[in-house]
Amino acid sequence: MNVPYPSFVHQPLLIPEYPNDDLVQGDDLAFGPAFWLAHLLLTMGDPDDAPQDYGVTAAAYDSMVERLSDAALPWPVFQIPFGGGHTILVIYASYEDENNVEFIVRHSDWGRLGYLGNIGPSHSGPGLSWQELTTIAAYSPDCDTEPGLSDPAQRLLLLLPMLGDAATPSEVTEVVTHALIQCGISEESAPGFADKLVGREEDQQNTWSAGPDNPIPVCSSRRSARQVPIALGITAEAARALADALTGAAR
Repeated sequence: MNVPYPSFVHQPLLIPEYPNDDLVQGDDLAFGPAFWLAHLLLTMGDPDDAPQDYGVTAAAYDSMVERLSDAALPWPVFQIPFGGGHTILVIYASYEDENNVEFIVRHSDWGRLGYLGNIGPSHSGPGLSWQELTTIAAYSPDCDTEPGLSDPAQRLLLLLPMLGDAATPSEVTEVVTHALIQCGISEESAPGFADKLVGREEDQQNTWSAGPDNPIPVCSSRRSARQVPIALGITAEAARALADALTGAAR
């Protein structure tokens, strides 16, 4: 197959909690609109949509979907660093019989992972409130010490599949439209695409609240991994640091 992109140069990535998995940095996949269209259609839309409707060639889209779902290749991992030394990992975990997109929170001091959710046969979500999504997307990482995606539009779209919040404001469509255009989706199709992505009724029924014994908000949805606080069992100090990072109180 002729891939219409330069060869992907994947750098190996070591994550201690994934000792038996072959992982690579996925950042080099995220430079063009084919990735963003593939990511959003695979996780939130219809992968059989015509990519040309969004300003992406069929060849570019098909090759990207093939790369993201190829069980014979290392799993691409996208890193989103945010406040307090935390990182969200978005992992395209492909097996012979199924594909999953995992959304994980990690901190080097925890000794465990925190789960936001996953897209796949055993779907779990939502994993982020609107405040958390926009806070994390807007965070400006130090590129020398915090590897991963730094562009706010890319960060927003990468995490958008985890959004589910009754408190999401009406301007969400405008925000997502702007991010889509920034990431190369055609200006003509971006508003309608954004409306489809954020207009799902089930995503608008979930509420978020912190409990008396833990400052990390939990989700009302029974399908959410965040029915319990993220990384339950970390120290009270670590839980407070994560709660602050999710609301922008931590740098």
